[in-house]
Amino acid sequence: MKPLTVSDLVAQKGRVLQLEILTGDVGLDRPIRVPQVSSPGLVLAGYLKRFPAKRVHVLGETEVDYLRSLSVEDRRKAWEGLINFDLPCIFVTKGQRLPKELATMAKKRGIPLLRSKLSTAEFYQRITPYLAEIFAPRTKIHGSLADVFGVGLLFMGRSGIGKSECVLDLVERGHRLVADDSIIVTQRGNDVLIGRSPELTWRHMEIRGVGIVDVSALFGVHAVRLQKRIEVVVQLVDWEKTQEADRTGLDTQTTTILGVELPQMVVPLNPGKNITVVSEVVAMNHLLKFSGIDSAHLLNERLIAKLTEQRDLREYLSEDYE
Repeated sequence: MKPLTVSDLVAQKGRVLQLEILTGDVGLDRPIRVPQVSSPGLVLAGYLKRFPAKRVHVLGETEVDYLRSLSVEDRRKAWEGLINFDLPCIFVTKGQRLPKELATMAKKRGIPLLRSKLSTAEFYQRITPYLAEIFAPRTKIHGSLADVFGVGLLFMGRSGIGKSECVLDLVERGHRLVADDSIIVTQRGNDVLIGRSPELTWRHMEIRGVGIVDVSALFGVHAVRLQKRIEVVVQLVDWEKTQEADRTGLDTQTTTILGVELPQMVVPLNPGKNITVVSEVVAMNHLLKFSGIDSAHLLNERLIAKLTEQRDLREYLSEDYE
């Protein structure tokens, strides 16, 4: 993946972050290598250890006031201590004006200096999610992703098994298409996976024997969505007489994508099977489990309790000699 540069950030988020470049074109080709954003902190006071130099740095009102409080010579030394690191760039928030010599020094060092009209807190709130998205682990997988009753179902299986047809039927029943055939999966945090379609193929599906169809044009804009959290993987497999399918739901299967473990339902297909209704049940059953109701385990507990009760009764009767 092409590294993100300061120039890319300005082009993509310059308006949202209300950025003004103070050092011209100098250093705009510098790469931004990590998603974290920091303030210089103690480095301005001369403590240079444990400084995260790979991050972009933000000068808020506290840092600027501190620099202004210093003598010209001390301010130059404090600023040199900061810009001598190979920083991607430096932001100044709240529209504050730095002493002119600081911008000149940054320009000579080749470090871009940018100013934002936003408050420091608002600036962090806007830039942090953007960088987190850019640097998030991601992969591309083959499958179909649909929003069914608010649950993200990822349909996987061999080519031609019927993933797209199943999702098309779900859309016809009022559910929503997220992506078909090619899905870009991005990890958010530790255990959240977001799926979306490549921009070029968004809203479109390939139906064998029919060709490419525009789902939003056929069913309306409510039939598609931009992205969705992946919550359950539905693995479609060919039915075989010798194949053992889960009959109770007690043995939960999982699969892993980008190191995130997801529940997996393996559904064998045979002629006449209504996979659309099965998919809706998978989604509703997931919602039940999320609310604390696990039907399979509750039934199992009732069966065990009933068997235990009958065993205790038999033992009692066997000991009654009257």
